Amino acid sequence: MSKRAVPFTTTIAVRDSCLCLHVQRAARALARRYDDALRPLGLTSGQFSLLMSLNRPEPPTMSSVANLLAMDRTTLTAALKPLERRGLVQVTVGEKDRRSRLMTLTPAGLDLLADAMPAWHATQAETGLLLGETDPATLIEALRALS
Repeated sequence: MSKRAVPFTTTIAVRDSCLCLHVQRAARALARRYDDALRPLGLTSGQFSLLMSLNRPEPPTMSSVANLLAMDRTTLTAALKPLERRGLVQVTVGEKDRRSRLMTLTPAGLDLLADAMPAWHATQAETGLLLGETDPATLIEALRALS
């Protein structure tokens, strides 16, 4: 048995006060809530966020989207594959820089994103009610400060 055991009272204190734990728990619960709402459309909350991040006047680069979604390029590439296979996203080589990859929503991707908006709006409203007195904009500002 280790001589450096952490007391159970410390475990309880960390459980009750750890920002990381509570943000992770909330993130998983929120993702499940949005996943359930988007499932009838064949989307996960992560795929919805990725599609929404591509909804721009000009095709974004892999780097800009990876930065926005706080993921590395390898993870982004893997997340794009099923959306490409479904014909929702097209990845092309950049004209100015042949090393860059640009992502564009296809017409089917734009249609699916539009179809998903009512489910997103309803889930967003329901989630906002769960916050009670907490202002969603204030919460978002605090979360942005952490990221």
